[in-house]
Amino acid sequence: MTLAYPNPVFTGAQAEGLDGITAAATILSEVDGEGGRLVLRGRPIEDLAGKLTYEEAASFFWADILRVPRGAELTARFAEARATAARALPVLQAASPKLGTYELMRLGLSALASEGADEDPVVLCGSLPVFLAAGWRISQGLAPVMPDLGLRSSEDMLRMLTRKAPDAQAATAVDRYLVTILDHGFNASTFTARVIASTGADMASAVIGAMGALKGPLHGGAPGPVLDMLDAIGTSDRAERWIERALKDGKRLMGFGHRIYRTRDPRADVLKAGLAELPSNAGRLILAQGVEQAALAALARHKPDRPLQTNVEYYTAVMLEAAGMDRSLFTPLFAVGRAIGWCGHVAEQRATGRLIRPASRYVGPVAA
Repeated sequence: MTLAYPNPVFTGAQAEGLDGITAAATILSEVDGEGGRLVLRGRPIEDLAGKLTYEEAASFFWADILRVPRGAELTARFAEARATAARALPVLQAASPKLGTYELMRLGLSALASEGADEDPVVLCGSLPVFLAAGWRISQGLAPVMPDLGLRSSEDMLRMLTRKAPDAQAATAVDRYLVTILDHGFNASTFTARVIASTGADMASAVIGAMGALKGPLHGGAPGPVLDMLDAIGTSDRAERWIERALKDGKRLMGFGHRIYRTRDPRADVLKAGLAELPSNAGRLILAQGVEQAALAALARHKPDRPLQTNVEYYTAVMLEAAGMDRSLFTPLFAVGRAIGWCGHVAEQRATGRLIRPASRYVGPVAA
């Protein structure tokens, strides 16, 4: 048998990475890459982040699409979810010591699903702060800290990480971050959640699958390397020289440029505004601002035809470090915030009742 390759000419709609392909209509978020706008449920992100707590944002985002209580009752349900998660901590403690925080968070969700919480968005999202804190402590050889149901999710998560009373400014910064990254169109993890939901799988499976997509460094792993870059630069007076050398060597400046936004990422400004609420000596705020100015000027000189602006990862790294979060927790914390969006998209996908099944074009060998 001889093999031949089919004619690669194709007249149907095709785009690598599905760029520009509309997969579905949504009422949840609008990402305007040309205008630099992000809208959630009809409201710009600037009107939400820094004004709503994590629990309040869930109440707003899930309104009319998920059958959950509203307001103070939903906040109380989130606290109950942390108590439910605490009962699953022995599963995390018995796991292989090779598992990191992120893997332990997924294990915790699987444990909850096996106990009947596979369709409860409040339990799934509300448990993640417990699993993040406990997973990190277990990975450090420390005992988990039990939740305090009288606190907000962000406050309690910081307390469970450190065994110390939560700092109000740090908790507010974490809330701002969680709301800022709550949803962002059909990104890789959200689309994964919708594909899984379209098969009729339970909500827990969709959230766990979305976490798998988020783990990839091209989606959820960029904030940490921003701090690596700041570590390498060291001081503001070295920024211009270091950046020039990096660009000449063909290296990417972490925290700049975005696949969707052709202008400045609106989430970057939302997070930068939150820095004013933190102590001026927290983290490396002065260094970060100097590096940003030097980087934008250098990018404009070296790549005048490419609009490379500050993206959300840059000030995510700076603000979360200033709030006392270890850089290894940036992707796990992203999952805590984005899980609210994932659950909303699962509900919306189910309403269509349509299995997601795109076509492909075969270009491999065929029998002559």
